[in-house]
Amino acid sequence: MLFFYQITIHCYYLILKIASIFNPKAKLWIKGRQRIFEQLKIVEGQGNIFWFHCASLGELEQGKPIIEKLKAQDNTIKILLTFFSPSGYEIGKKYKKADYVFYLPLDSATNAKRFIKIVNPKKAFFIKYEFWYHYLNELHQQNIPIYLISGVFRENQPFFKWYGSFHKKMLNFFTHFFVQNTDSEKLLTTLGYQNITVAGDTRLDRVYENSLFLKQLPLIQKFVENKTVIIAGSSWQKEEKILGEFITSCQKDFKYIIAPHDISLKHIQEIENLLETDFIKYSEATLENISSYRSLIIDNIGILANTYQFTDIAFVGGGFTGALHNILEPASFGNVVLFGPKHTKFHEAEELLQLKGAFEIDDTDDMIAIVNHLLVSTTLEQSKTAALNYIKNGKGATELIFKELKIL
Repeated sequence: MLFFYQITIHCYYLILKIASIFNPKAKLWIKGRQRIFEQLKIVEGQGNIFWFHCASLGELEQGKPIIEKLKAQDNTIKILLTFFSPSGYEIGKKYKKADYVFYLPLDSATNAKRFIKIVNPKKAFFIKYEFWYHYLNELHQQNIPIYLISGVFRENQPFFKWYGSFHKKMLNFFTHFFVQNTDSEKLLTTLGYQNITVAGDTRLDRVYENSLFLKQLPLIQKFVENKTVIIAGSSWQKEEKILGEFITSCQKDFKYIIAPHDISLKHIQEIENLLETDFIKYSEATLENISSYRSLIIDNIGILANTYQFTDIAFVGGGFTGALHNILEPASFGNVVLFGPKHTKFHEAEELLQLKGAFEIDDTDDMIAIVNHLLVSTTLEQSKTAALNYIKNGKGATELIFKELKIL
């Protein structure tokens, strides 16, 4: 199995190398790993390095509460942050709490030995899903503690299949598992593991803390005018099409905000065509003209999370592709959350659905029916409260992890 794993890794690299000729993201992936070990030389000999590895940006958000608490408790700790994806690295390299930020070199025995020798981390933290055999094996061989943070396990993963012996071996390398829910704990227990703590999701700590330190957005505040606001957050074409049709059919005195995942000029034009009239782009808005429009298009990056403080219903993108974006951010501001049907990999979505703090949307008719349902009596406020309480009641993972880390 190790042989097939290595073949798969190298085939993946070759595919990306070919794709990099015409795909910008693949190009970043390849280019970012060129001369990576030369770049890593700045870390060599630094000492007291704590290594955090994230697949992408979402995992970084889960790692941040741990990173920041570590730095607050011991200012001699240096944080080395690595990413698998360009989308994570390009944003993560700006994170000021990280002392060093790099792409993770391709997972091979040679690269892992070289990387660990240069970095010599005191502890290693892998966030949520990342399992790279050679890195985990080398850390284990060097007696460096490895912790899984905010892990989630499901029955359909290879670890729990008859053919999953190679994947199970990777689990043996971990010093401790900090998992998000009891289902994950039970699955690991069936494999004989006891080094498990059900800590919850550190993202809840992150979004709750962010919700307490609001950034002023005068244009957004002026736009909403104390009206009920529906926002499409990190939206893709499917969510935008549904919301566009909803806006056309809705006679209610609502305000609408669209903050798309893709803010390219071409995509913004596509959204404009959907809305047809009565909209303004954030880049063109002023305090004098913004309140006269029904819809607002956010055509920049960086203000979405704080925009949720002014909205009531958040239709979050990615639910039609299986790559659901952050639904905890809008929930932390008391938004009712809507998303498409492909959300089974996101346990927070399942839990919010059960609490009626979130609703699944399949098409425009669904959205019309659900919004009408929310407008009955106090249903909207009850659902908003349910979403907010999910965040408040679920926070605390960071403290629990630190409590356990002192024992380990």
